[in-house]
Amino acid sequence: MRRLRRLAHLVLFCPFSKGLQGRLPGLRVKYVFLVWLGVFAGGWLAYVHYASYVELCRGHVCQVVIDLCTLHKVEWRTCLSSLPGQQVYSGLWQGKEVTIKCGIEESLNSKAGWDAAPRRELVLFDKPTRGTSIKEFRDMTLSYLKANLGDLPSLPALVGQVLLMADFNKDSRVSLAEAKSVWALLQRHEFLLLLSLQEKEHASRLLGYCGDLYVTEGAPPRSWHGAALPPLLRPLLPPALHRALQQWLGPAWPWRAKIAIGLLEFVEELFHGSYGTFYMCETTLANVGYTAKYDFKMTDLQQVAPEAAVRRFLRGRRCEHSADCTYGRDCRAPCDKLMRQCKGDLIQPNLAKVCELLRDYLLPGAPAGLREELGTQLRTCTTLSGLASQVEAHHSLVLSHLKTLLWKEISNTKYS
Repeated sequence: MRRLRRLAHLVLFCPFSKGLQGRLPGLRVKYVFLVWLGVFAGGWLAYVHYASYVELCRGHVCQVVIDLCTLHKVEWRTCLSSLPGQQVYSGLWQGKEVTIKCGIEESLNSKAGWDAAPRRELVLFDKPTRGTSIKEFRDMTLSYLKANLGDLPSLPALVGQVLLMADFNKDSRVSLAEAKSVWALLQRHEFLLLLSLQEKEHASRLLGYCGDLYVTEGAPPRSWHGAALPPLLRPLLPPALHRALQQWLGPAWPWRAKIAIGLLEFVEELFHGSYGTFYMCETTLANVGYTAKYDFKMTDLQQVAPEAAVRRFLRGRRCEHSADCTYGRDCRAPCDKLMRQCKGDLIQPNLAKVCELLRDYLLPGAPAGLREELGTQLRTCTTLSGLASQVEAHHSLVLSHLKTLLWKEISNTKYS
């Protein structure tokens, strides 16, 4: 009887065991495949990250070319570059947090190899040539500034400032090497902008320079939401998530109003300043930041261009659509389809593009009694055109109304 029970138990158990054993090889294959897929995906992501880092972060090229500077006094830290040709690093100099910048466009072409740094030196530091007098160098600098900033009465003073800067060792004379170094610096539009805005509070101060490398104040300790994301991930962030981050992770609304006032003041500084007008040609939250006291600071001026340079780019340019008349990312002019040439006035001025940013930044969480009027003014602002007939009075009036509206809301409070 016991034997029969054991046989019955085995009959019941064995078919189940065979079924399980039959499925185990398939489960093992799936498990191995998933593990392999995970390892492959992880390795691919690591490779892409490394390749992107190697492509974007080439500070060693800057250091090789400009080893004549006392670079050992500057501690290079984190790579912040978003474009291969514009090297940006955080650093430490004289106990201060700084931002280190230089350009290496010439060495990143398809034919460039390990000798890229010497080639870049030949291209950037080829002017002025031996035998150039200081008067010739002054005239050469003035001509270059006229071409890039326009024919302005303030340019002779700027030329004098450039010559003072060229005297790196402060021996009251400008050597050929010093003249070549400052000439390389002048090729950077951001450097020109730093010179023209050095007395303004919303741009980083210029602290030092050598060759075409320069050091500015460190980036503001805080940046607008999404700016801290890796550059490769920023375009992948959906607009709805962007707006949610602005509302959830941003500072209180009164602080946002204070930051916005600073941004509007920066737009004023770019418009008809001492050294001409400048255009913001990549208007994104990633380029702006604020200090611990919520004072606005522009963190990146690389995509801000002089009006003269933009007009020179557009002049006589052939086009089929307005997209063919785009300087940078969003400095776009209309296309004259009859003449098939780009027009000179931009479709959207700085103020209209900034107001588009402020609509999503200021309206969520705005005080109930202010929201309707603020929304109306921001909508009016975004419809401004870049036509010269509108720019002078109309833009100034709209900007003044916006600043007054925001300032009245936060004045006489702890937020002011």
